[in-house]
Amino acid sequence: QVQLVESGGGLVQAGGSLRLSCAASGRTFSSGAVGWFRQAPGKEREFVAAINWIMAYTYYADSVKGRFTISRDSAKNTVYLQMNSLKPEDTAVYYCAAVRDTLGLPSDASGYHYWGQGTQVTVSS
Repeated sequence: QVQLVESGGGLVQAGGSLRLSCAASGRTFSSGAVGWFRQAPGKEREFVAAINWIMAYTYYADSVKGRFTISRDSAKNTVYLQMNSLKPEDTAVYYCAAVRDTLGLPSDASGYHYWGQGTQVTVSS
């Protein structure tokens, strides 16, 4: 129903910044939420941040609060994750996900129904 494509990952030194993009295509919607998750090899998928599509209120994991910012551009059907002060522990594949018809901001992967393929973020020490 909805296709999501992440971009913007890469290799960065500790303390640096990256901005990830999640572009949505297919049938557009004006309700629901978009979230960012990350997963390192052999680790469980971890919630990072989420945003409500209509009102743009946000929620962050404690591990990234104050360093990462999630935002959306409705005209471009795109959600961004600005990542500052990156640490080696931020290294992971980052995924965006979406869910329709919710007023909340799910922080569990099971709360999302549409997923992108992920983009690799590597932070060197």
